[in-house]
Amino acid sequence: MIDLSYPLADLHRHLDGSVRLQTILELGEQHHLPLPAWSVEELRPYVQVTAPQPGVMAFLSKFEWMVGVLADADACRRVAYENVLDAQAEGLDYVELRFSPCFMAEAHNLDPAAVVEAVADGVAAARRDSGMHAKLIGIISRTYGPQKGREELEALLTRREQITALDLAGDEANYPAEWFEEHFRRARDAGWHITVHAGESAGPHSMWTAIDRLGAERLGHAVRAVEDPALMDALAKRGIGIESNLTSNVQTSTVPDYASHPLRQFLERGLAATINTDDPGISGINIAYEYEVAAPAAGLSAEQIHQAQRNALEQAFLSESERAELKARAARRA
Repeated sequence: MIDLSYPLADLHRHLDGSVRLQTILELGEQHHLPLPAWSVEELRPYVQVTAPQPGVMAFLSKFEWMVGVLADADACRRVAYENVLDAQAEGLDYVELRFSPCFMAEAHNLDPAAVVEAVADGVAAARRDSGMHAKLIGIISRTYGPQKGREELEALLTRREQITALDLAGDEANYPAEWFEEHFRRARDAGWHITVHAGESAGPHSMWTAIDRLGAERLGHAVRAVEDPALMDALAKRGIGIESNLTSNVQTSTVPDYASHPLRQFLERGLAATINTDDPGISGINIAYEYEVAAPAAGLSAEQIHQAQRNALEQAFLSESERAELKARAARRA
């Protein structure tokens, strides 16, 4: 189902939800951490979702050991480096990796600015070593509140040139986007693109706020956009991208099953919807699974799947020259 003659991009992928199980074991041993298991297979149930969770926040609890082993800056650098290599190994031509420095710093009380530096350096080193095209999206974790969000933004701005965009993630239902309007104004002033988690745990109002008040160019998930035809019309008219995550939306019980996912409806209405992995390490999937198993199960035709793949390159936070370079690489491969 993947068109190998066209670049394959993943635009919604959490770096801290994509940690290798072997790396968790090695960092746990290195830092003398009380891991719940000491082999890959025994560890897997503690960090991967094996059945649908009762909601987004229950799903997020699986991050405990993904970030729990980030005991120092070197661990953050290693995980960032490995993320780029793993994305390349999956067959991706381009990946946007997003991360919350405060979330990654929390377990071991790290300096969020040091986390940003380590992640940026790890991704840069992996790009040099592999030739993989990767960019970073910083996250403000809304769950910490607006004041902590300002601190998180300041940490991200210390590596302003190596961050491409700002995102808002976390507990959407209880921490509305309105509280973060100033943060995103500053991000736009810094020259960053804007993408916002919206329409996953809250309804259309959350998405309207994201696009009208935070300046979102893309929305993460946006599942509940189907509740508001005027919103879908606005998304189509303005060319605002939707970062769909099929498997994680089933696993968080945002939708009951693949067939109930609105991605097919989005594509039928001409919305710039895309297919992404979200947290492949936690979901136990890769990009090929989303295209070849999840998308057909969601009712997408082969042409719709290819359209989603084309949408991803067009919605990527890339310059036109970068887009052309990726297309030329894919053409040579074909």
